[in-house]
Order: sequence, then structure tokens, then C-alpha cells
Amino acid sequence: MKKILTIAGSDCSGGAGIQADIKTITSHKMYAMSAITALTAQNTTGVYGVLEASPEFVGQQLDCIFNDIFPDAIKIGMVSSVEIIKVIAKKLALYEAKNIVVDPVMFSTSGHALLSDDAMETLIRELLPLGDIITPNISEAEGLCGFKIRNTDDMIKSAEIISKMLKGCVLIKGGHLADSADDLLYSGGNAIWFKGKKINNPNTHGTGCTLSSAIACNLAKGLDIEQSVKNAKEYITGALKANLDLGKGSGPLNHCFDL
Repeated sequence: MKKILTIAGSDCSGGAGIQADIKTITSHKMYAMSAITALTAQNTTGVYGVLEASPEFVGQQLDCIFNDIFPDAIKIGMVSSVEIIKVIAKKLALYEAKNIVVDPVMFSTSGHALLSDDAMETLIRELLPLGDIITPNISEAEGLCGFKIRNTDDMIKSAEIISKMLKGCVLIKGGHLADSADDLLYSGGNAIWFKGKKINNPNTHGTGCTLSSAIACNLAKGLDIEQSVKNAKEYITGALKANLDLGKGSGPLNHCFDL
């Protein structure tokens, strides 16, 4: 059985973060492990509190995992402080981790800032270069490239800038564009588009967490980046089309729609 590690924050309402990752990994019939970077008090209407784990404890979790059940792929989500980012980067390099997917979580679906300003530079310098692929949405890509993205041409310009920060690929998710839901995979100067129609479902809580975890699962199978993204998009489309409707705000996906 393939083993997947998620390094992220906990969502007590179950729709995003560690909980979404574990559901996604389980739906892919793989073994899920987690290193929790923070506890959040949140639900479908917003984030109401964040309690960070200490960097030392995050490091201890990672030591326990890598020294016992070595992961076949890793997904990294919410990492909100300089110290936590540094310890994650240090441990991944120490253990020569492979198949790393970094979802640069800066905002929740409801718009709450989850990454401090001083952590951005450390994220770019130390963590993003370790990723085989990073998966920013439009607003996160704007934070990385420094300008507004209004259309697909802007997505390509943004990808060109972001790719200079990386050794791996960047997948810019276009779901927040007004006129399309096309995603751009940019690798080695090549642009690969994944065309998508907007799904009429307002319940999108945790979509970024879910997609990045699904990509990690496919990489663990030995698939290449392009096929892993394709498969992950098909999975998340199914989870959205299942039309789960929970909560008073932007509700979660049905991660287990195909079980």
C-alpha cells in the first residue's frame, strides 16, 4: 500500500486541511499520515481562530513518520510561520523526501489570511524549491508574482515568473477566473492547459487541499506530473458534481463520492 504524508493544518469542520487530505488519500486506497502544523477553529462560514503547533513539535512529528513509515509522496498545505517552514524544509532535505506537492495556502476559501507576511519570503526561498509541483490558485499566484491575474494570458506571465522560484512545476488553478475554469501546468518553459467548465456548485470549501492531495496520490503511483494532475482534476470534478450540501456557508466536497 502506498503511504502519503500530509503536512498541514487541521480543520475542525472536516472540509479542508488535514481532514480533507486524509479523506482524499483514503478514497485513493492509500495510507494517510499527518503532521499537524496548526489547529484551526473554522467552519463553512470562516476561520475564527488559529493555534499553531511549535516548530519543535512539527519537527518531532516528521521524525516519527520518516523514521518508521517512509512516505511515497508528501503534500504540504498550511504553514503559517517562518520557524515552521524552516523546520519542514530542513526535515524534508534531511530525509531526502520524494514526490513533494506544495499547496501555498495563503487564504481560506472564505478569504481569511492564513500565511503571515514575514513567512512569504521564507516560503519562496526554502520550501517552494523543494516541490516537484506547487499548486497556487489565482489569488495565491498573484501573491507570488506580484500582479493581478485577469485572464489566461496573465496566467502564463505569472507562471513564467513563479517558475523562476522553483526547481519543479507550477500548476495555476483557474477556478477563480470569471470566464473559465482552465488550469495551467507550466514546466520547463512549456505550458499545458487543462480545460474545464465551471461546475454549478457553490460548495468549494477545501478544493485546493483536495486537489493537491490527489496529485500526491497519483505521483505515489509512479505517474508523471501531467497524468497526475489530469487524474486529480477528474477526481475533484466528481467530488464537486456529487453536490454535497452541508453547512451555512461554502460547504465541503464529497470526498468519498466514488467509494
